[in-house]
Amino acid sequence: MSIEIADEAGHGTDLDAVRAVTAHVLAQMRIHPEADVFIRFATADDMAALHVEWMDLPGPTDVMSFPMDELRPGEDEDAERGVLGDIVVCPEVAAEQAAAAGHSTLDEILLLTVHGLLHLMGYDHAEEDEKAEMFGLQRRLLLTYFAEHEPGRTSVPDPTEG
Repeated sequence: MSIEIADEAGHGTDLDAVRAVTAHVLAQMRIHPEADVFIRFATADDMAALHVEWMDLPGPTDVMSFPMDELRPGEDEDAERGVLGDIVVCPEVAAEQAAAAGHSTLDEILLLTVHGLLHLMGYDHAEEDEKAEMFGLQRRLLLTYFAEHEPGRTSVPDPTEG
């Protein structure tokens, strides 16, 4: 599996933790072990430009996902190879959201990474039932990640509307 990360924002994000949570999610969701994903950390200005270009909405957002080969979760033997897609995260927006929610910026970035990965896999939250499924899965993935990396931790950041 190839997890490529570019920190263009220079925000000091813990890229090892982002890589670890990404690997955890891909393994838990049984995405093919040779699938590729790219994560970019962008400045607020760059994110605002992407937000206008792709969503026709003003201002920066927290995370955007760009699926490529429409890979979906599956059993190991059923998983497809390919490019899962790209995620763009804005650490500046993540920091604001983390402060408002009362948790660390890294926790928010990890939450947004999981959120973006689930979007790449076809999950959405436009409808209430979709939101319940996606946010529940997001919570479970974060809890299992933290159980491996921070034993004893029992809470995760509350999901954003992302």
